[in-house]
Amino acid sequence: MGGCNRIIVLLSLLLVAAVARSSAQPLRRNFYSQTCPNVEQLVRSAVSNKFQQTFVTAPATLRLFFHDCLVRGCDASVLIQSPNNKAEKDHPDDISLAGDGFDTVVKAKAAVDSNPQCRNKVSCADILALATRDVVNLAGGPFYNVELGRRDGRISTIASVQRHLPHPENNLDQLTSFFTSNGLSQTDLVALSGAHTIGFSHCGKFSNRIYNFSPRNRIDPSLNLQYAFQLRQMCPLKVDPRIAINMDPVTPQKFDNQYFKNLQQGKGLFTSDQVLFTDPRTKSTVNLFASNEAAFNNAFINAITKLGRVGVLTGNQGEIRIDCTRPN
Repeated sequence: MGGCNRIIVLLSLLLVAAVARSSAQPLRRNFYSQTCPNVEQLVRSAVSNKFQQTFVTAPATLRLFFHDCLVRGCDASVLIQSPNNKAEKDHPDDISLAGDGFDTVVKAKAAVDSNPQCRNKVSCADILALATRDVVNLAGGPFYNVELGRRDGRISTIASVQRHLPHPENNLDQLTSFFTSNGLSQTDLVALSGAHTIGFSHCGKFSNRIYNFSPRNRIDPSLNLQYAFQLRQMCPLKVDPRIAINMDPVTPQKFDNQYFKNLQQGKGLFTSDQVLFTDPRTKSTVNLFASNEAAFNNAFINAITKLGRVGVLTGNQGEIRIDCTRPN
């Protein structure tokens, strides 16, 4: 009987643990309902004003969110400035982050803090998450509910960025491994890659595909030849590799499913873009999103919501920064 009782106790403990895990939701939509009930309107107003000033606000903020969540989790550590240039934002992979993304968060934070009830009650990480939703929607993409309750991290180092961001030359195995390590599926990978429907890149990030792909092929054979020659005109050799090129050559200022149609035509700017169509494991998903924008929007909402949960600090972890650019 003693053994039986121990088994029952063990099963009970396992059941309690399972229930605790399943019911644990550190982030929730109405997190600020008592402390700052109009936080979404305050952020939206500031983001809208910034968006009207420059469209770059949209891709810059969206990319900032990705680069924050994929490194130390969604803790706004990418916003921290270092006096000796040793923070995340100083890493070569982050140096190209457009200043408009950082400025969007600063302005949204100021708008939130302008309300005495909200001052220093809302984390920079949550403001970034809300601003990301707003720029996607303002650019023509879907509106979605944002889970809130993140706390801000205190640590931001260049070393944190190493091996924590996907790269333009990655193949599907590398991309899949990277995303699954963050709790994201292959479908999430394809959906989030669709964010390349807006924004730009620099010539240096893909010049090997149009000039020096391999000893046999100067141009990547998976790249549309006419598109490759157009890219050569925009990115001539011995010209500043920081020249900006639209990721989507068709509708660069609209968040839509054109990115996937471009992949079908061999017009993915990065190797990591085009491989989503050339690899049979993800080709059907690309075709689905290309033919059904609603399917893409739904998958994107699901994927970016999951991304927003990666490595979050909640409860007594972290802090709510008074200034988003430095720990308290």
